[in-house]
Amino acid sequence: MLAGGPSYTGGVSRGPFLTPDVAVVGGGPIGLAIAWRCAAHGLRVVVHDPAPGSGASHVAAGMLAPVAEAYFGEHELTALLTESAARWPAFAAELTEATGADIGYRTEGTLMVGLTADDLAEARRLWAYQQGLGLPVTPLRPSQLRDREPALAVRVRGGAFAATDHQVDPRRLVPALRLAAERAGATLVPEPVRTPADVSAGVTVVAAGCGSAALTGLPVRPVKGQVLRLRAPDGGPPGFRHVIRGYADGEHVYLVPREDGEVVVGATVEERSDLAVGAGSVLRLLRAAIDLLPELAEYELVEAIAGLRPGTPDNAPILGPLPGRPDVLVATGHHRHGIVLTPVTADLIVDLVTGTTADPIGDPFRPERFAADAGPGEGFGTSGDATRPAQ
Repeated sequence: MLAGGPSYTGGVSRGPFLTPDVAVVGGGPIGLAIAWRCAAHGLRVVVHDPAPGSGASHVAAGMLAPVAEAYFGEHELTALLTESAARWPAFAAELTEATGADIGYRTEGTLMVGLTADDLAEARRLWAYQQGLGLPVTPLRPSQLRDREPALAVRVRGGAFAATDHQVDPRRLVPALRLAAERAGATLVPEPVRTPADVSAGVTVVAAGCGSAALTGLPVRPVKGQVLRLRAPDGGPPGFRHVIRGYADGEHVYLVPREDGEVVVGATVEERSDLAVGAGSVLRLLRAAIDLLPELAEYELVEAIAGLRPGTPDNAPILGPLPGRPDVLVATGHHRHGIVLTPVTADLIVDLVTGTTADPIGDPFRPERFAADAGPGEGFGTSGDATRPAQ
C-alpha cells in the first residue's frame, strides 16, 4: 500500500478517501494520455512532473511508423506498433475534439529510399522481411519515387512506400494532452517524485521515462539521440510532403516535413547519457539529408538538440504491475516508439487501473520479464531514489 492511500487490488476504490485514485509520475505523452483516459473515467487523477513535455518527447520527430520501424526478430513489438498505429486516427480525432488543438497529424505516408546500390540492397532486405510479416510495403522504381516527391535527388536508386506510416507533431501533442487531461479533471503537480513517500494514491503509474529506473529498479537506460530542425526559406512549406526515411552512403536518416515549414532531421542512436550536440553528428545527419533532398542545403538550421530515449534490454516497452506491488503500474521503456505507442499504452494501463479485462496484446511487455534484474532498495519495492522524471 502506498503511503496515505488505499490498497489496490485490480480496481479503484470509491471510498471516501481524500487521496487521488491515480497518481501518474511523468508528464510526457504517455503519462498525460494515461491521465486523460483515467480522468475521463471519472477517477481522481494527479500528474507529478515539474516540467511536462520537457523530456524525450520535446526532441522526438513524431513518426507513427509501424512498418518502417519493424525490425528483424521483434514480432511482438511490431504487432504492438501496428495495433497502436491503427488506433491513432480515432485518438487524434478525439483529442482534437476535446481541445480544439491542431496536433499536426498527417497521413501522406512514408517513402523509404536507398541512395546507392549498396543502400538499396540493405533496404530491400528489410522491406522483404516487412512484407513477409504482411505489412503494407509497396516497392517503387526511381521514376515512381520522383513522381511522388520530385525534390528527391536523381541519384536515389529506388525505394518503397508505407501508406500507413503517418506523423504527428509531439510539441503540439503534449500541450493538447495536458489540456485534455486538465479539462477531464486531472490535476498537475509541478514537483518531482524522488521517493514513494512523495506519492499518495490508490494506484501509482510510473511513466517517467529514464527516471523510471530509479523508482522501480527495472532496467531502463538512457539512449541518446541527436536531432536537427530546419526551416524552409521564405516562410513557405517544405518542398516535399511525405516523411522520408533513407539510407545515404550507409547513413540512416529520416526527414519529417511540417506544414509550418519545419523539417525534422534525425537521428543518432547512442549508448550515452549526456545531452551534448556533437559537430560530427550534425555533419553526418546534414550530409545524408542533403544527399537525399538537395534543396535542404538552402534551408535554415534552427535547432540542434539531444534527448534521452528510455531503452530496455529487448528494445520493448514495460507495461503492467510492478512485481510484488499491484498498486504500482509501469508504463515506460518505449525507446524510439513512445509517440506511436501512446494510444495503446494508455488503453492498456487504464484497463488495469479500472479492473477491465486487459487486451492480451500487452502480455509480452509485462515488467516480470525483468524481475530478476531488480534489486531491493528504497524505490517502489525495488531500488533507488528517483531523479526528476524524464519523458
